Amino acid sequence: MTQPENGTRRLPLALTILGALLRLIPHPPNFTPVGGMSLFAGARLSGWQCYLVPVVLMAITDPLLQLLFGVPAYTPITPFIYMSFLLSVWIGRHLRATTSVVRIGGATFLASLQFFLITNFAHWMFIGMYPKTASGLVACYVAALPFFGRTLAGDLVYAGAFFGLYAWMSRYSMETRPAPAR
Repeated sequence: MTQPENGTRRLPLALTILGALLRLIPHPPNFTPVGGMSLFAGARLSGWQCYLVPVVLMAITDPLLQLLFGVPAYTPITPFIYMSFLLSVWIGRHLRATTSVVRIGGATFLASLQFFLITNFAHWMFIGMYPKTASGLVACYVAALPFFGRTLAGDLVYAGAFFGLYAWMSRYSMETRPAPAR
């Protein structure tokens, strides 16, 4: 994929910020834009920005979620959540040169799966709802399966929206750009 022209160079950043702001509107549990936003940031933001921007946006919006909805801003599993979204960025880095719906969809599934595995392991380890046994870990994962469905659905919807909007807006920008002066 070629580098965007000046007019669309800021578009990935704007869409990533939009993803963070969308966290602040009411939504079903786990149906959030953060997974799709992180994957998109990895694919379309350059260099250090792709990792730093999603984490900074999460760190800013987490306390706002606490103010708006009473959701605890930071818990013992927050570092695992952030690490998981950084892994989603890393997965997104492998999508830099593609617009393939199949590859983006597969990467989205992988990002959702690793989020499910990592964050529920952390929940089992630190929250204390399940015994620290193999059967307790299995029980934690089984109880979280409905949340995985919502996470996957949200990630697919939002990743599709971010990648789709980027493709459409980039194409539109290229079509409406004036011809260079001779």
